[in-house]
Amino acid sequence: MSSEPTTSFSSSGEDAITRTIDIQPDGPDVGSSGTVAFEEFYEIERTAKELVKGGYQRIALQFPDELLHDSVPIFRRLKSRISELDSTSTSELYVLADTSYGSCCVDEVAAQHVNSDVVVHYGHACMTLTSRLPVIYVFGQKLLNVQAGINELIRAFDAENPLGLNEDRKAILIKHDVVYTHLARAILATLRELLSARNPSIPVFYNEIQTSSTPVGTAASATPGVSTNVETTGVSETPGAHQEPSNVEIPLEHTTVFYIGEESLGLTNLLMTNASCDVYTYSPSKGTAVLASGRTNKLLMRRYAAVQKARDADVFGILVGTLGVASYLPLISHLRKLLARRRKKSYTISVGKLNPAKLANFLEVECFVLVACPENSLVAGEKDFLRPIVTPYELEIAMQVEQSWTGRYVLDFGRLLADAKEEDQAKPEQDEGEEGDENDPDRPVFSLITGTYRQAKQYGGTEREVATLVEGTSALVLRNQDGQVAKIESAAGQFLQQRTYRGLEMHIGEDAPSVLEQGRSGIARGYQDDRAHQEIASS
Repeated sequence: MSSEPTTSFSSSGEDAITRTIDIQPDGPDVGSSGTVAFEEFYEIERTAKELVKGGYQRIALQFPDELLHDSVPIFRRLKSRISELDSTSTSELYVLADTSYGSCCVDEVAAQHVNSDVVVHYGHACMTLTSRLPVIYVFGQKLLNVQAGINELIRAFDAENPLGLNEDRKAILIKHDVVYTHLARAILATLRELLSARNPSIPVFYNEIQTSSTPVGTAASATPGVSTNVETTGVSETPGAHQEPSNVEIPLEHTTVFYIGEESLGLTNLLMTNASCDVYTYSPSKGTAVLASGRTNKLLMRRYAAVQKARDADVFGILVGTLGVASYLPLISHLRKLLARRRKKSYTISVGKLNPAKLANFLEVECFVLVACPENSLVAGEKDFLRPIVTPYELEIAMQVEQSWTGRYVLDFGRLLADAKEEDQAKPEQDEGEEGDENDPDRPVFSLITGTYRQAKQYGGTEREVATLVEGTSALVLRNQDGQVAKIESAAGQFLQQRTYRGLEMHIGEDAPSVLEQGRSGIARGYQDDRAHQEIASS
């Protein structure tokens, strides 16, 4: 009885097929009392009406892994309802069953494989604007005891403010997980009613969550989705109203945030991007509310350590984690220019799901910059990775000559690009000779990680030459002040030259064979040596 040969260097690959992935199914609890019906939970009626109204012919249905078990019933009911609303409809529906980089993002790449006209996104969503396709969001309708939740939030607030509503807190911003969007009107009404008896002058703001969006650049895309940052104009006090600028302007530090939802990456981003606010969270599963902003400082300290590691790096890898977020191409271009101005080397790498083994293949890269949606910008289990992974905003801080950080944290691409544009316009133009010691290749750099001075590597030319390299065409010759052709160093080439093991290299001109010889042939487990067969035949 023969068995498949295996060694320590190879395997049959059977484990990749037989491996079981643990998925916690989510969705409506159909059949029990007090639950939401299947069609109501997935909003079959509203989705079908929007699809018919838009006249879409090729429809992509995107599900996260935890809702994929309901994809077939949704497909059948949605197709049946579309036929009832429009008997002449010839629309085709496709289920996107691949696991995307982040299930909260719209997978436009997979949708374009079937030449889709629209994407119906099910489950939790980060609400980042898309760049190609319109989107219809179906968050699901989870149940919530609104009265109990608001009472718990006010109780937690009173525990931190014994004298009642703090005079420094002049506004309250209510936020929630997207699965409670259908209860937004009830949440606001209950909160406003309970606060009116205490201090009716305090306004309650709410960022309206849209149930559909259009690609950036169209007339209908002016209304953004949900933002995790309080520093937004266009908050409305009435759900369903458009986000027009409010007449009441409350500074960020005078705002209290009430959040309804479970522990998630969205909550983590909310805490980090609003470090100067008090954030109270209510967990529907536990039925309790707590002051969550107490751990914001620890989160920011961890990110500050990652910034210091990025400051010590000279070779960067720009990881494109998603292609469905608007403005990702301008941001990538901005990061390249930023690194080039600082004489750093950068590589652009398109990745799917991140894992330590995949990124460990790029040994010459000393730090990675992840371009992804706000909820996927912070990588879970970052300690398992060989190199640090930072966000674009953290890279901005690391590349500052005189580093200063007030605790402000930005994850939105549009705001990051707008801030960079303002800084470029405010920066006075200076001659090449007036740069001082900033670009001195012999200037040592002190590392807060190692506690010693290090010699930073310099890649590329001066800032003016780098700007020409980035903005110009691919055919470019750089020259120094003497008019000689300058040498552009390669980080990968330098890494390969300095490695200890060089493999089975063949140097041209050294012991090169003069006569070509016939090698082995056959399958891997039974090679046949032609020379051996010839010797046996001759004997």
